[in-house]
Amino acid sequence: MKPSPSLSFVDLGEELAPLQAATWNGLLMTHATITRQLDAMLRASHQLGLSAYAVLLRLARAPACRLRMTELAAAAPLTLSGISRMVGRLERDGLVRREGSAEDGRVACATLTSDGAKRLRAAHQTYLDGVRRLFLAHFSEQELETLDGYWLRLSGAP
Repeated sequence: MKPSPSLSFVDLGEELAPLQAATWNGLLMTHATITRQLDAMLRASHQLGLSAYAVLLRLARAPACRLRMTELAAAAPLTLSGISRMVGRLERDGLVRREGSAEDGRVACATLTSDGAKRLRAAHQTYLDGVRRLFLAHFSEQELETLDGYWLRLSGAP
């Protein structure tokens, strides 16, 4: 069999304009960098990654600190199967309890435990300090208001 020739360039047709590409890639790279740094800070100080922190935070803000797994998946940056694995790990660590719904036995719920609330409280200040230092400190109040308007526009909010 003859080896295929090596490609040096693939013409994909239409491309973003240079400023558009730089802006879009800048958003993606900034998000990746900040979330990676926040994750490292939380792991180093609290043995809790950013995704786990987000799950515990969602549960802490829910009525009775309890959510259906589908509700948790919709509110967290993970798929339903990713949430299921995450809740399993948090359950092994004693931070979350998984239980069936009293209203519908087919539904699984996650509930924050008292140990989970303690770990979340400890990690919360680290998270806030990281967000302030890694993101908010780079903008004036007026720039933050402008960014907030952009996020609202992109989310489709009126």
